[in-house]
Amino acid sequence: MAEHIFHLKANWPGLRNDVGEIEAGNLKTKISIPPEMDGPGVGTNPDEMLLGAAATCYIITLAAMMQRSGLEKESLTMESDAVVDVTNGVFTYKKIIHRPYIILKSDATEREIQLALRLAKKAETSCMISRAIQGNVEIELRATVAAGHS
Repeated sequence: MAEHIFHLKANWPGLRNDVGEIEAGNLKTKISIPPEMDGPGVGTNPDEMLLGAAATCYIITLAAMMQRSGLEKESLTMESDAVVDVTNGVFTYKKIIHRPYIILKSDATEREIQLALRLAKKAETSCMISRAIQGNVEIELRATVAAGHS
């Protein structure tokens, strides 16, 4: 068994509405509470970072699965949204919605289009971050696959 250790260093110099910093490998940024939660909105925040972790893990997993399957693409893009519920002052990270947009080569067959859709679904359950939050945060997938133009 191999284990990978990821290290993060954080500094929070003040109280709730101050600005801190985090540093982890190539990630170095300011952090604060977002304006939607009555914070200063400087740098990033835990809500964006969880969305970013889920989205990047998903799209990288999908790209790797497509490569292993020999599925050629023209492009792979995605938009993701996070839904945070606020009830009685309690913030709950409720749902992440991924909208991958896969453009295959212009000569893609119906079989390849269906394979891309199956891989899009499988990547959501295979991604390490999706598995880590499973049972706590719903992940919804709205994949689109199309053949490119010649």
